[in-house]
Amino acid sequence: MRGMVDMVTSEWPFMKMHGAGNDFVVIDGRVAPVDLSADLVRALADRHRGVGFDQLALITDGTDLTVTYYNADGSQSAACGNATRCIAARELAQRKTNALQIEVTGRGTLNAVRNADGSTAVNMGHPQLDWQDIPLAQDVDTLSLPIDGNPVATGMGNPHCTFFVDDIAAIDLAAIGPQIEHHPLFPERTNVQFAQVIGPDHIRMRVWERGTGITLASGSSSCATAVAAVRRGLIGRKVQIDLDGGTLYIDWRDDGVWMSGPTAHVFNGTLTPEFLNSL
Repeated sequence: MRGMVDMVTSEWPFMKMHGAGNDFVVIDGRVAPVDLSADLVRALADRHRGVGFDQLALITDGTDLTVTYYNADGSQSAACGNATRCIAARELAQRKTNALQIEVTGRGTLNAVRNADGSTAVNMGHPQLDWQDIPLAQDVDTLSLPIDGNPVATGMGNPHCTFFVDDIAAIDLAAIGPQIEHHPLFPERTNVQFAQVIGPDHIRMRVWERGTGITLASGSSSCATAVAAVRRGLIGRKVQIDLDGGTLYIDWRDDGVWMSGPTAHVFNGTLTPEFLNSL
């Protein structure tokens, strides 16, 4: 709650963006400093009383720029691939350049480039494959977790648990997702993916994101699923991943996991003092 001494008297601008339906509120803290509390993040995430988003991104100054991500429940997220691509697409256009470095809080420096077709690609870095780095609660084989369904654990700055299934339509994601998110093997909770291999370079995937729930797409989840499928010998290193909201393209190269796909800057808006002071 805000005290009277902290009353906000000006509007806060924001941008609404999405990548393959994975939607974000982006606040540019370089324009004016903002004080983001967990209460404010949760209020903004409310799709009825706020703005609504899967994740919130706060931009601040950095080498090129720094971004901090928040989940809809107010917790911080160390990686958000689609939001990074959305922000990169806007910055690349504004700066009239084809390459950019983005410092992501908790993940480090990520390189973004404009592809020849005009889409934006981001190198999400090297996957974390050791149990301590993901992290897991104990030393287990990350390629075959002791969980029903034999999932794979992968770190992409945030933890992921990927199940490979024969029929993705038969999965009750709303019921299973929260159970796995809070599984005791994942001390920081986990993102959960169910993936069906369609071909040697094609996957259909659905995702439950920690702190948010079911989302139409997830960039870091797509990267983690591609890495898990390669480690299982199910696909090659370049793969098309079809999600509920669209298609992403993942390429696990020697320098990291690259992700490309659609981005959209939907609209600009302002948060009113009335809303900000109501928390």
